[in-house]
Amino acid sequence: MDRIKLEGMEFSGCHGCLPVEKEVAQRFLVDVSLSLSLLAAGRDDDPAETVDYAAVFTMVQEIVEGPAVSLIETLAERIAGAIFTKFSRVEKVRVAVHKPQAPLPGKFEDVSVILVRQRP
Repeated sequence: MDRIKLEGMEFSGCHGCLPVEKEVAQRFLVDVSLSLSLLAAGRDDDPAETVDYAAVFTMVQEIVEGPAVSLIETLAERIAGAIFTKFSRVEKVRVAVHKPQAPLPGKFEDVSVILVRQRP
């Protein structure tokens, strides 16, 4: 399998378990890795044989900037599901959602959830 990666996509959203997290937007970073065959795209220089990176970015943005959820696990699942729904060429997806400003009681660099899903 070949891969297309979009890393460090940055969005603002109101996600978390605490009431204040649903009211005050925080920064979220998202990485997506798509596994698919890029043989025809590379050979034929045909955009129809790959995935539109801008469409992936916009889809992730709409999910992260959309309705609030309690868990970043939920954001990651929604992103993976939307990718499989819209892009039939994708066989496997890896999604990482980072919440670097999570309300933890000490100093830390990042909190993230990483999931890998394969098309059934």
